[in-house]
Amino acid sequence: MLVRPLPTLLYTAVEARALDNYTIEALQVPALTLMTRAGEAALGCLQQNWRSARSIVLVCGAGNNAGDAYVLARLLHQKSYQVAVIEVFPAAKKSDAAQNCFQVMKGAGVVPTENYACLTQADVVVDAVFGVGLNRNVGGEYAAAIEQINQSNKPVLSLDIPSGLNASTGQVMGSAVRASATISFMTAKIGLFTGAGPDQSGQIFVDDLDTPSVAYQNVTASAQTLTHKKVRDLLPARIRSGHKGTHGHVLVLGGAEGYRGALLLAAEAAARAGAGLVTMLGYASGPELINVERPELMYRGIANVHEMREFTGRAKAVAIGPGLGTDESAIARFAAILETDLPLVVDADALRLLAAEPHKRDNWVLTPHPGEAALLMDTTVEDIQSDRLTAAQNIVERYGGTVILKGVGSIIVTGFGNEVLLHGNPGMGSGGMGDVLTGVIVGLLAQGLSIEQATRVGACVHARAGDRAAKSGERGLLARDLMPHIRSLVN
Repeated sequence: MLVRPLPTLLYTAVEARALDNYTIEALQVPALTLMTRAGEAALGCLQQNWRSARSIVLVCGAGNNAGDAYVLARLLHQKSYQVAVIEVFPAAKKSDAAQNCFQVMKGAGVVPTENYACLTQADVVVDAVFGVGLNRNVGGEYAAAIEQINQSNKPVLSLDIPSGLNASTGQVMGSAVRASATISFMTAKIGLFTGAGPDQSGQIFVDDLDTPSVAYQNVTASAQTLTHKKVRDLLPARIRSGHKGTHGHVLVLGGAEGYRGALLLAAEAAARAGAGLVTMLGYASGPELINVERPELMYRGIANVHEMREFTGRAKAVAIGPGLGTDESAIARFAAILETDLPLVVDADALRLLAAEPHKRDNWVLTPHPGEAALLMDTTVEDIQSDRLTAAQNIVERYGGTVILKGVGSIIVTGFGNEVLLHGNPGMGSGGMGDVLTGVIVGLLAQGLSIEQATRVGACVHARAGDRAAKSGERGLLARDLMPHIRSLVN
């Protein structure tokens, strides 16, 4: 769960450190001042979320976020909390600012320990083992410390980022703390919002530590957050004289035997997103009664690619892939569509065909899940998930257009920039959800939105519809459950 206001800019670890260094060196804000503010912010976060907690155990590593924890420990002690500070490596070298905070904490009466037994008495555990600089797998005493925190089964507040989570990618570096809440200092880190980040971070808070605004003007963030609120005004009100012809004609190609439901889901989503006309182009052997549940949609079974020309000449946008198949007929259909200059949404089987015979063009949207992304880049799912933002950027570089790399914290790469989607839920991990996303985007393209606009709006509408549908429960959520919410959101 995210708190309001949501962060707008998302930073890598390198960018976060650059901002920190600029603030200290160019703006002359002492590191000790920032640590003190971080400790104070952490205190406020802890008191806000665990009002009845009285026993706090802080687990500290050697980095600067340990300095933040020392400030927090001193403040808690002064407010009569029961405080224990566990030092993972007591002899570890600390920065001057962190060492100062350590000595002040000891002078206030807080004596550090190496004994993890005190975790059993904690109401809340504060994780300050690693900060954002981690770029290698965790091992040794540090891995053991993370394991102790997780095995305590206590609520955990992580300072800046859950220890063991890569701040830039959201990858777990061997092992990572599973936090109940995370307070991120100065910047929101990309890794909190994609990959394993949302599972590890819990509720996310961001405190800018009163960093001067000029600092943010001198460090460029790699990504932004994307929410429905940001894009809802991109859908203009309809003119009163509008009709089905002015609202765009969509073609959806797919529906091989056994997968005709995918075709229907994409087509219905296009119509619910506002397309004036939707035609499903299936296979000649396909039953024309495929649209019996949605008679507003048209279905044509075509035997060969020559029959497609009748429809491509009238269409405004095309979706290809839902249930398309990968046989010779599917290959021919995909090749024929590539010969047109129509804006395309490419998903599912069409992505597999694209991976086998790469093409590059500007006016298409590619919507891979991690497995399809791995095929597109001739790599592994693990490689894609290890750095989702870079993976999405690499797909755009190779294939052009815009890309939505689906999954928790979906990555959207367009000419607008890099964005991380903040909507969506685990209930959407069921069959047909990707077909619905494809349909929403192509329906928006047909109505005249640009590739970038349709991608961003479509991703938000789809995910927000999933969130609304999940209010009745995430388990058992079906793709078709999104349809009424799609209609509401595009209006």
